[in-house]
Amino acid sequence: MSRLFGDLEGDDGLPGAVRRVAIIVMILGTSMTVLDGSIVNVALPMIARSLSVDPAAAVWIANAYILAGAMTMVAFASIGEVFGFRRLYMCGILVFTLASLGCALSPSLPVLNGMRFLQGLGGAAAMSIGPALYRYIFPTRLLGTALGINALVVASSTAAGPAIGGLMLSVLSWPWLFAVNVPIGIVTLLLARRVLPRNPGRGGKFDATGALLSAIALGSFVMAVDGLSRHDSWTQELLLGGVALISTVLFIIRQRKYSAPLLPLDIFASQRFSMAVATSLCSFVGQGIAFIALPFLFQGAYGFSPLLSAALFTPWPVAIALTAPIAGRLADRYPAALLSTCGLLVLTLGLILLACLGEHASVADILWRAFICGLGFGFFQSPNNREMLSNAPRSRSGTASGVLAIARTFGQSVGAALVAVVLAATSVAQASANTAQLDASAVHLSLWLASSATLLATIISALRIRHGRAPELTA
Repeated sequence: MSRLFGDLEGDDGLPGAVRRVAIIVMILGTSMTVLDGSIVNVALPMIARSLSVDPAAAVWIANAYILAGAMTMVAFASIGEVFGFRRLYMCGILVFTLASLGCALSPSLPVLNGMRFLQGLGGAAAMSIGPALYRYIFPTRLLGTALGINALVVASSTAAGPAIGGLMLSVLSWPWLFAVNVPIGIVTLLLARRVLPRNPGRGGKFDATGALLSAIALGSFVMAVDGLSRHDSWTQELLLGGVALISTVLFIIRQRKYSAPLLPLDIFASQRFSMAVATSLCSFVGQGIAFIALPFLFQGAYGFSPLLSAALFTPWPVAIALTAPIAGRLADRYPAALLSTCGLLVLTLGLILLACLGEHASVADILWRAFICGLGFGFFQSPNNREMLSNAPRSRSGTASGVLAIARTFGQSVGAALVAVVLAATSVAQASANTAQLDASAVHLSLWLASSATLLATIISALRIRHGRAPELTA
């Protein structure tokens, strides 16, 4: 860890002593915003009872946060480049903190949903340009190591959210899930004001029309995915899908013709960047499938309690915690494509092993397989993120960071949709078949889909190896 804060002649980025505080700022902000995407899920039944609303209506407490982030990731990445990453990050944390207080004090479901949407906007502003800030905080020689720490924080926070939420609710009421963000947010803001690099931004125009089109496209897609998971009518899903497709086409046309595009498409001219994006998207599809499907297997087929089911996920983030920093350091010295491909091979193996779980799997059987998945994902993510950022010019760091965030969000959304489709296809037979067997077969099919997605990611990643190490782009 001390290597992260040492200074060498010719280093770009912040001085080592300042880096120590800056990474604390980034870890606090990232962990807060990622945790709030999953920590509230376990509290939805309690919140529904407290506010006297239908449990189905309470689902939008979770969806509002996800929807806000999905709709604005592209726009915030562009805003960061125009007005400066430091300014946007601090504004995002401020909005997130104030909205957290609003959530804790909400007297009704509509107010809570509104506050959650604002909270999602703040979280998206901070998350969309987080990796870009790492590029300004750390010298290029340490970028892989820094992104390894970021990957560790994101993965651990995502996986730990339900368990942390359950522990808090065992001693506190649901408003504390949001109120706890207030002091953390204040500390993060005070430190950020002192240490984050002052990047003034490139200035110029902001593509508001492009931002609107991207928001419609991304928002429609997420709502269509949510409808699939709730088995809404196919007419509604096809309509939302059509809106998403048309908006996407119009967005691409706009970006090709506008002088100051929201998402400069020339960034995809780099083959290595585009392949890293595709690899990331496919890997998150696989992880998203596993994270949604496995609870059905643990609780539906095996009859484990919700608390034990949450505990069975623990090896996944623990393995990421062990491997992501190591993989990040190795990516500063060895080809990131080679490291990513090795990690994806291990992840694919772990998912296949989970898909092969027997009818009466023991806790130990599940734990070591989940650990293998975490090892693979931890070894893949930080080198691949480094590959993405190092193959985009420094002036396009915000765009690259936004694309990275979109790949993660959409990969997980597609994964959730695939699980919903599989479960919907088998639900018709529930009345005449054994539900436990049905859950098990549906989950096993989902896990085979997950391993197929990560195998595709492995193939794409392997195609990069023959090109060797990518050149560092700084312009």
